[in-house]
Amino acid sequence: MRTQVAIVGAGPAGLLLSHLLDLEGVTSVLVECRSAEYVKSRIRAGILESGTVELLKEVGLGDRLSEEALEHRGIYLQWPGERYHLDFVEHAGHPVWVYGQTEMTADLMKARERAGRPAFYQVDDVALHDISGDRPYITFSDAAGRPQRVDAAVIAGCDGFHGPSRRMMPTAGRRTWERTYPFAWLGALAAVPPSTDELIYAWHPNGFALHSMRSPQLSRYYLQVRPDEDINGWSDERIWEELAIRLGHGQDAWSLQTGSIIEKSVLPMRSFVTTPMRHGRLFLAGDAAHIVPPTGAKGLNLAVADVALLARALGAWLRDGSEALAHGYSETALRRVWRCTHFSWWMTTMLHRHGDDFDAQLQLAQLQRVIASEAATKELAENYAGLPIGR
Repeated sequence: MRTQVAIVGAGPAGLLLSHLLDLEGVTSVLVECRSAEYVKSRIRAGILESGTVELLKEVGLGDRLSEEALEHRGIYLQWPGERYHLDFVEHAGHPVWVYGQTEMTADLMKARERAGRPAFYQVDDVALHDISGDRPYITFSDAAGRPQRVDAAVIAGCDGFHGPSRRMMPTAGRRTWERTYPFAWLGALAAVPPSTDELIYAWHPNGFALHSMRSPQLSRYYLQVRPDEDINGWSDERIWEELAIRLGHGQDAWSLQTGSIIEKSVLPMRSFVTTPMRHGRLFLAGDAAHIVPPTGAKGLNLAVADVALLARALGAWLRDGSEALAHGYSETALRRVWRCTHFSWWMTTMLHRHGDDFDAQLQLAQLQRVIASEAATKELAENYAGLPIGR
């Protein structure tokens, strides 16, 4: 099989890249090791930046999003006895939207089906070949165990941190930065209406807590725990009790609604960046090149920004013969990557309890500064609501 772009990984990054390439008049083939059902049901991010929403609407993927996404003007910042609202529209000119990754993935899969482009799921033994030459190709075994080969002009690695694409980047000239945080998130999805109109980010002596949501009937909660936390030690009752403490149940007559917890897991926290994001005919995008802690809601939005840039670059190269944007892809993408990596690190270290009481007082001083200073509020709002994608 021959195509112009072989895309390894059919999560949101790979699916959106295939859609954007189609609009550019560039053919693609998707290859994914997981089943379509697994990819569609994977629970991840739920906050979309304004630039992400604008892009999805611009390329014909905004119908259901426009009807179902929850527009949020800002967030609440909280510590014991205090809760403040930060208005992103007032300070940055843009809101954000709550729309789960599962919903976005479903929209992208439907678009792929309508386009009639090939996609292979549940593949095995994916290998990339000749990425330094002019005729790269990938090999794999399809779901029936039959050997397959896809020849392409370019390979796009959208297969995450554990996929084969990142490992194919040569060690010579490659640099990697990583920060592993001394805490994790216990995430709980509950079939209960949200107890808040907008997200609550809470600093507490017991640890960080976040009240988020997925829909008017579905809420998402996070608690700071140890990286080696045993999820079996957290009953539903214990989760609700700790959320009530950290989120300030009873503070200013606010109450936490409880209900059935339908999913819970422990999520590790780390920052990771590898450079460059291109070698020869191989381009990396999304988690294959960078990972951020979820505190700043940047992971999915960074992947969208990557593939928006990449689709434009590959369209100019493969359709028009101009390689300038492809040459500049890594440098351009990494400027946004590092800005968002810094913001995610900053939000994480400001809100998560770590160190001693001296560190705690520094965190509270920073939170108070964010609320008291117009400049500090604007800085948080602009970064959270989202920087321009720069397509």
